Amino acid sequence: MKIRSLLLAASLLFPTLGAQAADVEKPDLTIGVGGKPLLYYLPLTLAERLGYFKDAGLTVEINDFGGGAKSLQALVGGSVDAVTGAYEHTIRMQQKKQDIRAVIDLGRYPGIVLAVRKSEADKIKSVADLKGKNIGVTAPGSSTHILVQYAFAKAGLKSDDASFIGVGGGASAVAAMQKGEIDAISHLDPVISKLEDMGLINVMIDTRTTEGTEKLFGGMNPAAVLYLKEDFIAANPKTVQALTNVFYRTLKWLEKATPEEVAAVVPQDYWLGDKDLYIKAFNASRQSYSTDGNIDEASMKSALNLLTTTDPKFDGASIDLSKTFDGSFLAKAKAQ
Repeated sequence: MKIRSLLLAASLLFPTLGAQAADVEKPDLTIGVGGKPLLYYLPLTLAERLGYFKDAGLTVEINDFGGGAKSLQALVGGSVDAVTGAYEHTIRMQQKKQDIRAVIDLGRYPGIVLAVRKSEADKIKSVADLKGKNIGVTAPGSSTHILVQYAFAKAGLKSDDASFIGVGGGASAVAAMQKGEIDAISHLDPVISKLEDMGLINVMIDTRTTEGTEKLFGGMNPAAVLYLKEDFIAANPKTVQALTNVFYRTLKWLEKATPEEVAAVVPQDYWLGDKDLYIKAFNASRQSYSTDGNIDEASMKSALNLLTTTDPKFDGASIDLSKTFDGSFLAKAKAQ
């Protein structure tokens, strides 16, 4: 199906959103992201490519940073208005007296995979065997890094028992494994599926699925969300509502789309040179996407536990989880 046909079908499904959303306080926006081609951030690319921002009266510039930690820094520094990034950042920043809140969940599972170089698989059979190794992550401090630290804590290792190397979000991550620069990698699709297809890795932990997520965390664990500063939300409620509408509309499209339709919408360079492989990667990650945009209390607590486990100095008792997610905009998006 061509993109034009996809857009027509989407407009029939949500015929009124564009007409009502032009009345916003800040129509020109900048959104930060840490590795846009990754399937972790697929809803952002779909919203952009399907024209949903334009339909909502928004002109959006997307700044792609090397990892989620860098996009968070950009939000705190004021160079972007919003971020599609890991939910855990809203918790971490609350302890730093930064009021940052998610307004819609995009990924209900992290979708992160920890894998080891196949040539090292006979030596690295468990997480504990990663001690002293070089591990590739999108960027130090990002969710791919934190997940490994959580696995380390469960295995009795310290967070600095390995060297963590930022390998970026796409072809650079594949190249790092090809060149032997890393012994293991904590990353996302399509990078993981590409490395699997090349026969370079053995998967150790897989949070793309319900089973893999529950095995690691003991329950669900929210991943990518749209988050903003609370003062921006308070000053621009119509803008935030328009953004929430866009992403909810995108989730509903994604829920029904075929893998072939998804591949047809994203830029071809996201395929990493192989459309069939991209489709395979999407199928592997499909369970990870949210279908309703909500974050329940159990999922919030799971994310908090991840942080308190990986950082013993983190004061979990001081966190008010109700201030990490504002569901009021989502409720209105669903009502429409």
